[in-house]
Amino acid sequence: MSLTSARAPHLDPLLARYLHYFLGEIEPAAMSMLLSSLTWIELAGGETLMVQGEPGDTMYLSVSGRLRAYVTGDDGVQRMVREMGRGQIIGEMSLYTDAPRSATVVAVRDSVLVRLDKSAFLALLGSSPQLSLALTRRIILRFQTERQRNPLALPVTIGLFPVTAGIDLAVLGERLAAAMAVHGKVRWVDAATIDRELGETGAANGRADDAQLNRRIATLIDEIEADSDFVLLVSDATATAWTQRCSRHSDEILLFADASQPIAIHPIESACLDNRPQRAEAAQILVLLHAADSPCPRATGQWLARRPVADHVHVRPTLERDIARLARIQARKAVGLVLAGGGARGFAHLGIVRALQERGVEIDCVGGTSMGAVMATLVASDLPLARATEIARRAFRTNPTGDFNWLPMLSLIKGRRLRGIISEAMQQLFGGEIEIEDLWKNAFCVATNYSQAREQPLFRGSLSKSLRASIAIPGALPPVIMDGDLLCDGGTFNNFPVDVMQRMRGVVTVIGVDLNFKKPRRMEFDEVPGTWALLRDRLVPRAMRRYRLPSLSAYLMNVTILYSMSRQGEAQRMTDLYFNPPLERVGLLQWSKFDQIVEQGYAYAVAQLEAEGGAALDALHGTRRAAARPT
Repeated sequence: MSLTSARAPHLDPLLARYLHYFLGEIEPAAMSMLLSSLTWIELAGGETLMVQGEPGDTMYLSVSGRLRAYVTGDDGVQRMVREMGRGQIIGEMSLYTDAPRSATVVAVRDSVLVRLDKSAFLALLGSSPQLSLALTRRIILRFQTERQRNPLALPVTIGLFPVTAGIDLAVLGERLAAAMAVHGKVRWVDAATIDRELGETGAANGRADDAQLNRRIATLIDEIEADSDFVLLVSDATATAWTQRCSRHSDEILLFADASQPIAIHPIESACLDNRPQRAEAAQILVLLHAADSPCPRATGQWLARRPVADHVHVRPTLERDIARLARIQARKAVGLVLAGGGARGFAHLGIVRALQERGVEIDCVGGTSMGAVMATLVASDLPLARATEIARRAFRTNPTGDFNWLPMLSLIKGRRLRGIISEAMQQLFGGEIEIEDLWKNAFCVATNYSQAREQPLFRGSLSKSLRASIAIPGALPPVIMDGDLLCDGGTFNNFPVDVMQRMRGVVTVIGVDLNFKKPRRMEFDEVPGTWALLRDRLVPRAMRRYRLPSLSAYLMNVTILYSMSRQGEAQRMTDLYFNPPLERVGLLQWSKFDQIVEQGYAYAVAQLEAEGGAALDALHGTRRAAARPT
């Protein structure tokens, strides 16, 4: 850690901007006193700012760079819990509580911060009541947002690296910059930019051990970053000194690969990315490039297995909507769609998606549970919705729960029909079996791990097998074995997985479609009648029945999601746009009512989206705008 009494003046306006954001309007004298009490700190990538358990007596404000917080649990395992970008306060609690540091904080890349010691803090409190109030307000806000979703700070400086031959990174970088400009001010920087700004040919690729040159380039990047919302550092095509510098100054790294090329580690990865300082690893994102007419990505798992990436994105560079989706994910403005389970009621999801598409809502990531997972797959296929709906309509002409086990050892339903329906749909959608990670849009489904008694979100692996696991209602459908564990219906733990979507990289806005009932049904009799009485009652028209009890299969399907239903309120609060179509008159097993259920979902969504002059959509767009970090 390097302490300096002064810093290049280009960072002073940025510091003042952040202080104004956090503290509000305070008198000039108090602000001047605060600025004079701060000490500049420089951290190289991999250096430690603070260690968990050490005494805490200082607060920091990140001015440039990126840091990561790690917490060691009672089991001795250290886990990353948060990333912090520029403009974020670190360690302010220690100024009030004298508590030891709750986390170890490490610089992911070269970073610049300012430090406020406790002695200076106490002097400031005594000299300015307004400043004291502003700092106290900041502490209260920290308590309120301590459990805020998405622990990943917005990346400011993003490195672009080619990892297969023939990548035109200049064109891709310019198109990505243009798409990200919708979300903020973007600067596109390559080696030629550095040479031009420094007025020195070959400066960007000057000697890597030239400390003075490194400082000049770092200062220039700081200046560009201070005046931008996003900086795209475009590397060279080979492992040059500039490519190495790009890796050192990146908050996040995009690895661009032509999916049609052989799967191999590129020299840039081995020379510039694999040997960085410990814990200075900026997250690497694999961007797989495909031809516009590609029916579906393939072998994504093999690409991911070769490198330590945090995520992946499929892009067809000639399609503007794919570039725009990548831009939204990188700008942390992506929209995630969550679809709940609910048997045949899940067909309503297709109608709601249609209403959203008609109003220009772009879905970037999608996930769901049980039938919601099946419908999410249709959305993630990126086929025209009419085509995807027709495939679903044909697939569910066969009753998926009609093949009963006459000797039910593990389930009432054999599950062969459901397996055939999913297999047929895979053929129609993708031309055969694929993995979850092969979907055009990043997706997940939720299952329940019976063997380990826990919820299990599935992001990778066989898509058809994952869907069968997510939809395998205990007692009704046979469980699925994956990696030696027994998996069944995800609705047991999480039928409406909004919390899983919130953890998806880049997602800031969550649209949720819940199929849970609001109104409980009261029984008008004291005892459950016997078998013959129930049978006689079932033989009369529905309107004349005395006993309004669910069928055995419906009872089994509903009882498995009772815990999930108890979490409905919490999940609803976590959505930015919430749908709960009134489907009380639709049975869980009414597979023959496909079109009717789809249209019910559509009509409900249209009414919701047009209510009060489109207030729901206005609120959705407002949420996305408000999600931007302070700049």
